[in-house]
Amino acid sequence: MRTRFPLMLLGLALAAAGACHAQAAGKTLKVCADPDYLPYSNRAGQGFENAVAETVAKAMGARLEYVWADQRAHGGFPEYLARNLDSGKCDVVMSMPYGNGEELTTDPYYVSSYVFVFKKAKDYDLQDMNSPELRKLKIGFESDTPVEAGLQLRGMVQAATAFDVGETSGKSPRSMLQAVEDGSIDVMITWQPAIGAFLRDYPDLTTVALPNTRATGSPEMYSFPMSMAVRKDDEALRKALNAVIQQQQGTLTGVLHQHGVQLFGDDEGGGAHPMANL
Repeated sequence: MRTRFPLMLLGLALAAAGACHAQAAGKTLKVCADPDYLPYSNRAGQGFENAVAETVAKAMGARLEYVWADQRAHGGFPEYLARNLDSGKCDVVMSMPYGNGEELTTDPYYVSSYVFVFKKAKDYDLQDMNSPELRKLKIGFESDTPVEAGLQLRGMVQAATAFDVGETSGKSPRSMLQAVEDGSIDVMITWQPAIGAFLRDYPDLTTVALPNTRATGSPEMYSFPMSMAVRKDDEALRKALNAVIQQQQGTLTGVLHQHGVQLFGDDEGGGAHPMANL
């Protein structure tokens, strides 16, 4: 998934490890964050990643410090990681697909999915990317994501409208919902956490999750377990974060729910791996 990937636990020993790391870092947890990319984060602390970072820092007994940088600047998310996390300016990124090869990832702390978004009154029969009704509709999608690849496989991408939210600085994911509200798009396909916080302002819209599938041969992934990420050499911090995730999973899930993030999988916490169903 391109959505910022596009694209995841506490005994006494682990608690001690977390405390030791916080002490070694001067009781400061440096978090990489975008200053203006709601619903993920902003300087005012209104995003769900802000709330997750606050929960984690408090559990570790550490002072939270942000390193602000535009995630949608030149070079995109990989360059953002290189300039900030890999360079040592900060220590952790709050959302990264579990098992991502670019960095070390923690155990997952939530699982979410790409979704169809459309008006409730339309009552479209959309179950997956092969739903016949989908070909009759004006489709919008977030560019450079698994959805774009899925549309390409079906010869549908040229007739659809791409939204470059994940690549354009200052562009709000809310614009995808507004396009559905205005009727310029019948159905939008995007990452649910990108629009969850805004959905409360659009009570006439509904969402349907896209299932992972092998329908076209190769596995198509639309749901992902999400983790925190640290530098590849920072195993100590990963262990400390895993301890917090295990101890604070209920709190983290509550934070996500409060921010409109819908969770998918066998459970609503860490450890659910949708890939296992393929």
